[in-house]
Amino acid sequence: MTYRPEPGFRHGSVERTAVLLVNLGTPDEPTAPALRRYLAEFLSDPRVVEIPRLVWWPILHGIILRTRPAKSAAKYASIWTPEGSPLAVWTERQARGVAERLAARGHQVVVRAAMRYGSPSVASVMDALRAEGATRVLVLPLYPQYAAATTASVADAVFAWGLGARRLPELRFVNEYHDDDGYIGALAERVRAHWQAQGRGEKLVLSFHGVPHRSLLLGDPYHCQCHKTARLLGERLGLTKDQLMVTFQSRFGKAQWLEPYTEPTLRALGAAGVKRVDVMCPGFAGDCLETLEEINQEVREAFLESGGERFGYIECLNDQPAWLDALTAVAERHMAGWPMSPVADAAALAAQRERALALGAQA
Repeated sequence: MTYRPEPGFRHGSVERTAVLLVNLGTPDEPTAPALRRYLAEFLSDPRVVEIPRLVWWPILHGIILRTRPAKSAAKYASIWTPEGSPLAVWTERQARGVAERLAARGHQVVVRAAMRYGSPSVASVMDALRAEGATRVLVLPLYPQYAAATTASVADAVFAWGLGARRLPELRFVNEYHDDDGYIGALAERVRAHWQAQGRGEKLVLSFHGVPHRSLLLGDPYHCQCHKTARLLGERLGLTKDQLMVTFQSRFGKAQWLEPYTEPTLRALGAAGVKRVDVMCPGFAGDCLETLEEINQEVREAFLESGGERFGYIECLNDQPAWLDALTAVAERHMAGWPMSPVADAAALAAQRERALALGAQA
């Protein structure tokens, strides 16, 4: 095994604590070649597609990567901003927001953002953190609900990076915060602000990203955690069971996924005479293709075509102050017991050197 060299290494250097925020990922640009690279990495992850490689590889490389990139590029182009991919923009702003809040609380903690697929990669950001002297890293995936295909895959990427590291940092992982009071409060604040500005729909539909139904049978807690998030949000908003619905979007392939599916549910509501709905995606920390294009374009159109008259899309948490406060609190709670000031670390190192010199003199 050949280990990567330690950049900037010197004995006695100040040790730092860091937070690594990780989101799913995004292509570098809305073009077919960029989408082909991105989808190849994403759909090659065995956590994402749990099909034997011998079966999946011909499908992926022979069909999907030949046909899907151009279609996906057109969808990305419809939501791309002058700053770039919305997901990348919001993730970077979230990292800055958490860093600012930790600093305001007196913590000198490095906060960086990475993408599980695409750039900046987990490995490249871990390298950068190591170069900055980080010997303690809290890995905080931007997935409130735990799923093997998302949260566990982030851990896989960190561990894969660690295989080539000579000195591993002390690592902690946040698995989920689906029922965190601050997170639920931020969601409720987002909904109330939408109602105040746009009026209130007959139903609030909470659309979570779908996963294969098989994952539930294998022990993945994702389905249960999505429903708990919905229940707690409904209680915070004072909604009845008839006023709140949970659905799952972004189904891929022909296998059964978690139900009910979002688009068919909205079509059915429109056909049943429901004239006005509000739709929110609580499992997404920032607006992205799945929320801006799939929900606010495709599902909106499906509802209106089926007889609905008003479709209210409620934005994701993005850089909402209440959300950044909640995310910072989650990070702070999971860093408990770690020194969060390099100044304190330097003092400890100096004291340690003085003790060593004293013991040497006595000897």
